[in-house]
Amino acid sequence: MGSGCIKVTKYFLFLFNLLFFVLGAMMLGFGIWILADRSSFISILQTSSILKIGAYIFIGVGAVTMIVGFMGCVGAINEIRCLLGLYFAALLLILVAQVTTGILVYVHSDAVKEEVSTIVSDLISNYDPDNHEQKTIQDAWDYVQSQVSCCGWTSYLNWTANVNLMNRTEVTYPCSCSNTSSFDINEEDLIRNGFCTLSNNTQVNDPDMWPVYTKGCMERVQKWLQDNLGVILGVSIGVAVIELLGMILSICLCRHVHSEDYSKVPKY
Repeated sequence: MGSGCIKVTKYFLFLFNLLFFVLGAMMLGFGIWILADRSSFISILQTSSILKIGAYIFIGVGAVTMIVGFMGCVGAINEIRCLLGLYFAALLLILVAQVTTGILVYVHSDAVKEEVSTIVSDLISNYDPDNHEQKTIQDAWDYVQSQVSCCGWTSYLNWTANVNLMNRTEVTYPCSCSNTSSFDINEEDLIRNGFCTLSNNTQVNDPDMWPVYTKGCMERVQKWLQDNLGVILGVSIGVAVIELLGMILSICLCRHVHSEDYSKVPKY
């Protein structure tokens, strides 16, 4: 390989690693977002052990990816053979970890769906506007129902499992489920959290009289999760492609770096 080809390989490897560093930062950001988000449906799932493990994997892989990207940039520009060798080995380990994680996610996808269904069902049945300890999670679910225009998980009847709600002696319903186009309700009933009461003369809380959306949130929430997982999957595939290219370029450059280039190491 001529000196011109070596230079081209070196600078291409530098650019790949710069992009690699940025994608690693994105993966790290995804992991932190999963653990820290408090304003969307993801905050409801933060009690999921599977989701937490996935978040920590993203944080770990993202951090290591950033370090490896930086190491690759330094090794490529300065032609440090030992760094290029370590870089190749690290890329190989990260690629194996990503493939393994992808297989585990695919194999356990049904378990994830079942756990999500259990978490939401428990949240609905234990929903209590006076429970301030669960306020963050309850507000997140209220936000989902209000924004998606849905009620319950499979249907609005899931709310009949809530003893606190069904023990009311008047027609009372989840405010975030309110369908104002179907019923003429008071302005104060438009609050999007807690329970709302409909003025009536009945002595029982009849779900058939609730002015709410009847369709559950399951399909739309699953679509939302798939869309977000699609973004994460796209980033992961992009990182994997760059990893393969980086491995090829690093091994090519490493083979054509002369042994005397080790003299550069003490400078750094």
